[in-house]
Amino acid sequence: MSNNNVKKQLGLGVATAALGLTLIGGGTYAYFSDSVTTNNTFAAGTLDLSASPNQIIEVDNIKPGDSFIEDFELVNDGSLDIGSVTIDTNYRVIDVKGDNTDDFGDFIEVEFLYNVNNFDEVIYETTLSELQDMSPEAVNQNIFYPELGDRGLPVGESHDLVVQFNFKGDVDADLNQFQGDSLQLDWTFIATQDIE
Repeated sequence: MSNNNVKKQLGLGVATAALGLTLIGGGTYAYFSDSVTTNNTFAAGTLDLSASPNQIIEVDNIKPGDSFIEDFELVNDGSLDIGSVTIDTNYRVIDVKGDNTDDFGDFIEVEFLYNVNNFDEVIYETTLSELQDMSPEAVNQNIFYPELGDRGLPVGESHDLVVQFNFKGDVDADLNQFQGDSLQLDWTFIATQDIE
């Protein structure tokens, strides 16, 4: 074996040993560590609007000029504030004689009042037929916003909605066509979350 080969092998052995020591030395460092797992829950809040009474109004033998008042208590029983409330109006006229040329809903006037003690303070006045055609935004703007304002209906709070229904005695209309007829009204109160 020549001197050069011995030097090469010796150099290669020293390099291998140095590399091994570097790897061993680099692997001897240890750090303390710790870990923790967190449990996270995303629970959705609830919107829960209740209205009492559930029956709007039930009267018999009404005639032009009659008025009826109903007081609704709207309660926020949910866990989120209600930003706005609207009413979805639907009614059906039962025309017993089949002679109606007009819509009975045009002659039922609806007055939203400030409270039971101030019947002369009207928030908004319309007819059932107009109310049925109103958009939710218009209902909120004209009926609920003047009462609830921009604070809506916070959690746990209630609000009285007082409504007066009037059978308009329009002298220019043939009201005889409504004799014996009835009008079935459904109101759906819709609560919407306050979006910031």
